[in-house]
Amino acid sequence: MNENFEDQNEVMDIVRRFERMLANNEPVFFDLADFENIIDHYTTNTQYEQALRACEAAIAQYPFSTELLIDRSQVLAMKGEYSAAAQQIEDVAQLDPDNPDVAVTRGIIATQKGEFSEAVAYFQQAAERAPDRDDIYFNLGLAYQSWQKFKSAAKFYKQSLRLNPDNEVAVQELLYCLEVSERLEKNLEFFRRFTDEDPYSVIAWYNLGQAYFRTGKYAEAEAAFEYAILIDAEFYEAHSFLASTYVSQEKYREAILEFHLSYEPGTPTSEALCNIGECYEKLAEWDQARKNYQKAIDLDQTMDEAWFGIGVVLNAQERWFEAIHFFRKATELYDESPEYWLALAAAEYQLGNVISAIEAYDKATQVAPDNKDAWLNWSIILYEQGNFDGAIDLMTNAMEIQPGEAELHYRLCAYLLAAGRYREAYQNLENALVLDFDKHRLLFEYFPELESQRALARLIDQYRK
Repeated sequence: MNENFEDQNEVMDIVRRFERMLANNEPVFFDLADFENIIDHYTTNTQYEQALRACEAAIAQYPFSTELLIDRSQVLAMKGEYSAAAQQIEDVAQLDPDNPDVAVTRGIIATQKGEFSEAVAYFQQAAERAPDRDDIYFNLGLAYQSWQKFKSAAKFYKQSLRLNPDNEVAVQELLYCLEVSERLEKNLEFFRRFTDEDPYSVIAWYNLGQAYFRTGKYAEAEAAFEYAILIDAEFYEAHSFLASTYVSQEKYREAILEFHLSYEPGTPTSEALCNIGECYEKLAEWDQARKNYQKAIDLDQTMDEAWFGIGVVLNAQERWFEAIHFFRKATELYDESPEYWLALAAAEYQLGNVISAIEAYDKATQVAPDNKDAWLNWSIILYEQGNFDGAIDLMTNAMEIQPGEAELHYRLCAYLLAAGRYREAYQNLENALVLDFDKHRLLFEYFPELESQRALARLIDQYRK
């Protein structure tokens, strides 16, 4: 079910027609290839409930199609209905025991259940029966990736791409596996080879651009995306990636132009508008930034990044009261972002809403316990309130989570000194100096009054290289 369809628009038309017929309770008639396209569309977008409905409609029309029965089994597996999936594929195996898709489907069920060695064995069996099928190697890659064996996963994704260089999902998974195993730099040649073999392949240049982009080779990425666009000016994803490449190099004006080319004329996407808003924000052109963020929200009310963006713009203009509304909305839409909670906490504190600020910092540390800024900023509030013991407890908690973070040790030292707990303070200072001597300057940046403490200066001198 991992076919690549040349014309996405054609597939979308078929999907829309299918959905209209279902909605109007009309009889549903499509040829077998159309049903395959519909099912594939839904599974690619992880819409398994709809995929199953499409399977049922298709099987009602073509009850003897083993392909559809296999599709149904795979969809059931993806939905987590393993016993129904296994039952379905065993029925197919009775009818057609040598069909490689029987082994593929058993492999998919095993992968979904986390039985990775069994999955690999099934896929290998399928590959022996059908050595030229890219989807089998792709599934092998997925099984190894789920098993956290990224080197093996990369090997099979490559095999899949040699057979079908246009499988965009395989490219993304391969890039991910190479990145995680820190081997992307060494594998750039693999992506370059496709452009050498077919210099007019838009996909080959696009994939090469992504590989360069991920390794931080922005000039090379830029050139690759430009080649892709030269071959096909309406390759919108290439425009989008070229824009992101400009953003990474802080070329915001160029990025804005490219983001405007990253969608069909007259049909901007919320994502593109949000990105344009962010570029204007980086250029400190607040009105344009806010305008584009607002347009993104008008298209998609659930776009948390755009709500957050407007908050950032208002915050930069010191309009904290208004900013809070937008930061809150961003956290409601996506409460797993420490950045959103930190921004909300800082804006609340600017308005003197100490309790709300503390609540937001608390939430930030729950979402991202290893975000040191959340702990440091929260502790400053307690310190400024004269609650030295509270600030000390907070830093002690943070250090348990991140014992190697020197800044936390220095800050704890300052709070202990403020509380008059000198012996503990000097102990923590020693730890901090051993971890990162140069960061001792932070101590005096935050607390200039400490510069006059002779005992402190003497201790620091002892650790000076």
